[in-house]
Amino acid sequence: MNADIPSTADAQERTLTKPTTHLTRRSVVAALSTLPAAGLAGRASPAAAQAAPRKGGTMIMVMQSEPPALLSFVNSSSIALTGRTTEGLLQYDDNLKPLPSLATAWEVSPDGLTYTFQLRQGVKWHDGKDFTAEDVIFSIQTVKRLHPRGRSTFQFVSSIEAPTPHTVVLKLSKPTPFLLTALAAMETAIVPKHVYGDADPLSHPNNTAPIGTGPYVFKEWVRGSHAIWERNPDYWDKDGAYLDRLIVRFILDPAARTIAFETSSVHVGYRTPVPHRDVERLKALPHIRFEPKGYAYDPPNIIIAEFNLDNPYLKNLKVRQAIAHCVDRAALCRIVFFGNALPSASPVVPYHKDFHDARPSPYPFNVNAAQKLLDEAGYPRRGNAMRFTINIDYTGEDQRPVAEFLRSSLARAGIGLDLRSQDMGTLVRRVYTDRDFGVHLASISNLFDPNVGVQRLYWSKNYLRGVPFSNGTHYSNAEVDALLEQASIEPDKDKRITAWMRVQEIVKTELPNLPLAMATWQTIHHVAAQGHTVNAEGFEGTFSKAFMAE
Repeated sequence: MNADIPSTADAQERTLTKPTTHLTRRSVVAALSTLPAAGLAGRASPAAAQAAPRKGGTMIMVMQSEPPALLSFVNSSSIALTGRTTEGLLQYDDNLKPLPSLATAWEVSPDGLTYTFQLRQGVKWHDGKDFTAEDVIFSIQTVKRLHPRGRSTFQFVSSIEAPTPHTVVLKLSKPTPFLLTALAAMETAIVPKHVYGDADPLSHPNNTAPIGTGPYVFKEWVRGSHAIWERNPDYWDKDGAYLDRLIVRFILDPAARTIAFETSSVHVGYRTPVPHRDVERLKALPHIRFEPKGYAYDPPNIIIAEFNLDNPYLKNLKVRQAIAHCVDRAALCRIVFFGNALPSASPVVPYHKDFHDARPSPYPFNVNAAQKLLDEAGYPRRGNAMRFTINIDYTGEDQRPVAEFLRSSLARAGIGLDLRSQDMGTLVRRVYTDRDFGVHLASISNLFDPNVGVQRLYWSKNYLRGVPFSNGTHYSNAEVDALLEQASIEPDKDKRITAWMRVQEIVKTELPNLPLAMATWQTIHHVAAQGHTVNAEGFEGTFSKAFMAE
């Protein structure tokens, strides 16, 4: 594990940065390699666990992988870090009740077709410009057009008006029952219109060096190492932005992340950012805490094998059925996740108890059935040779054990898997732009509603070349499209559930992808790192209330 961080000058060729002349190599390394004033060794006192917020200090976050951007605006690959700089209209408590953020008040008409938001006044962008309704209009219109989930969330928004500089009115052609819950920073980021102008939002520099209204100002991103934010001195919430500095370290080696927590060289990480085999050992350490809250807005992901339906092998349903017969989900949860996962043949995770279809796969674990299907598909086995080989793409060492499990499972029936690990940027280009893949091993967020998190995988209108985590399989089914669109406007929850049960029945049978399991998530943190999990958004929120206790 590299405990040192290069300065901007040392890594000039690898850095995306705004001017940071006051940051020196010594100051950055000191922040990473020394303990804060609170002291990070030994057993924390009861007082530390109940500490009052205080100004000052540095909190060091850890991420399992490095995203291609630091702002999740027209993509969903950077949701963990968006809230540091960029806010949404609303935030949400643990019961998903909306709370003020950039909007201070809101009203929904009885017919669900008009949403009126009163915006916070006196808010400044980090470059000193005023925040206005024009920024909200630009942001929502762009998200509707380009975001893999926003395309369905805002599909029925027919117009957006600004009757005053701090009032926004959304007019809908049809109701969208989950829209008011889709306005958090990580889901619908509000960005500065004057910065983007008429440039392409997909490749705009603001995605990698974001200017926002949030509690922290972006300072530096050294690729392969770290990113730094500093307190926003003009933040509108004067009872927030406690930390002097936030640092995220990108540590791709899972074992190195465990060591970083053990040695207190990182303070907080989410989605259980260590190997599952290390969880019990870390729980026994006096300076480490595990926080299960903070996942109501973005529940644990579905781990899913996505098939490229344009692939000559995988476009054959019998081949996909054979693959499904090869996989023992219970064994996967036991062997790879050490019991910290729930098997799921449905893309709607068990966390969503009402919408989750708990019925088993129509293709149970049965290698003999797989062999028969492959013979029927025209791929007979000759001796010990593989019938054919396809690649499986994934990111990072965390997903490698799942990929290895699948390789071993499919080999029993004579299907070879070539494992290809890569960074997120390479994977996004390979899967969603070049479509140069066979199987994509993905971790897909369901979010707070399946029409937001799951619809994008199966809606034919969401096949978007170049847009990450859209309909990457190129699946198209007219009945599924109709059911998804019906559920997206249906105010009766029972009818929405019925529609989603039918969707799950169809996709379980047609297998455009293979849902595997839902890993359980917890946020791991040092006892001195507090205030990071204060609402339903948890780590994906703003960190405006985060502080280092004394």
